[in-house]
Amino acid sequence: MRLSAIVIAKDEAANIGDCLDSLAFCDERIVVDCGSSDGTLMIAKQKGARIAFHEWTGFGAQKNYALSVARGDWVLSLDADERVTPELQQAILGALDDASVNGYEFPRQSSFCGRTMRHSGWFPDRVLRLFRRGKARFSDDVVHERVICEQPVKRLKAPLLHFPVRRLEDAIRRMDTYSTLGAGQLVAAGKPASILQGVTHGAFAFLRTYVLRLGFLDGAAGFMLAVANAEGTYYRYVKAWLAGRDAAGGPAP
Repeated sequence: MRLSAIVIAKDEAANIGDCLDSLAFCDERIVVDCGSSDGTLMIAKQKGARIAFHEWTGFGAQKNYALSVARGDWVLSLDADERVTPELQQAILGALDDASVNGYEFPRQSSFCGRTMRHSGWFPDRVLRLFRRGKARFSDDVVHERVICEQPVKRLKAPLLHFPVRRLEDAIRRMDTYSTLGAGQLVAAGKPASILQGVTHGAFAFLRTYVLRLGFLDGAAGFMLAVANAEGTYYRYVKAWLAGRDAAGGPAP
């Protein structure tokens, strides 16, 4: 069984090398870029990856394009800030010959500013990333896309490593990017948005992360993550409200 690894990227020079190294066991590694200017492509080529370009139209569409150029019987989809551990590698290779399964989920172990998160909704955070080509596709969501896979789907126990926030600046940048994309989804769906909704949803995001999902057990990192989630949620609604007001010809901010 041939295994293809697909990674979408833009300006991921700090991550792409280690990501591709962790995928060295795959039969092919494909990096789909949408306009990097920081050396991402040079590093990917040095690592032996196949490069493809696709204009950015959202996470779901970008990953579906990457899937379309894969040649393997199975596809493993990673983000540039994720790593396959040796334990997960062995579990993946051992799972490919099971003709009764179309996809596999595995837990994702994420870190925030250097701390491995055990709570806060960040673990076990099971993700479906390994699937039989032709039996799955990505949803068309601009952000927070997911794999839609025909059953049966099973689980592997070994975790995927995830390094989304190495510095606080990364959290702030992600919050801004994802809140903008999320606001666009709200506007496109015609859902109402207001400052009050931003405040109430933001407050609940903090409580859900820090209290309901036991973020307080993750120490200072858990508190910072809860605040980041609250801010991201607040700005998603405020950005959507501002976009709607501007479209209706309201006053400039």
